[in-house]
Amino acid sequence: MSSPSKRREMDLMKLMMSDYKVEMINDGMQEFYVHFLGPTESPYHGGVWKIRVELPDAYPYKSPSIGFINKIYHPNVDEMSGSVCLDVINQTWSPMFDLVNVFEVFLPQLLLYPNPSDPLNGEAASLMMRDRAAYELRVKEYCQKYAKPEDVGAAPEEKSSDEELSEAEYDSADDAVAGPVDP
Repeated sequence: MSSPSKRREMDLMKLMMSDYKVEMINDGMQEFYVHFLGPTESPYHGGVWKIRVELPDAYPYKSPSIGFINKIYHPNVDEMSGSVCLDVINQTWSPMFDLVNVFEVFLPQLLLYPNPSDPLNGEAASLMMRDRAAYELRVKEYCQKYAKPEDVGAAPEEKSSDEELSEAEYDSADDAVAGPVDP
């Protein structure tokens, strides 16, 4: 590839053509969200996370910035910021890798094989080392509480507490207030 911008464009298109839902954050191609499913054979199975990806100007020579938007219980993910501690992304990134690698290899491997000896979430690391069954139960609780498909459907600031009435409910609500229609 001749330039980082062409490579960025190609990698993003490749990711969009895969099975991942990609939402652009602005008009540029440097910031976007990707919906990521927890891997089968893990306590994260059934969870859906919105991952924020920021591509630096020097991508692919410099690694993307990856962060979980909705909460996840994991030793190598900061619970408050969603920052990921992953050597391949943070230290050993190579231009040979692309965005599809991040979502098909690196993040699934992170969830399947947590590293409690290098934690960003000390509580999760401690629980994992002390009581694996309790750790996996907590992971599943977080999935139920924070990683349902509807949790990634709208950004937190876009969620509304207003409930929409269906047309049938709306009509019946009118009848109740106005009373029956005169013949």
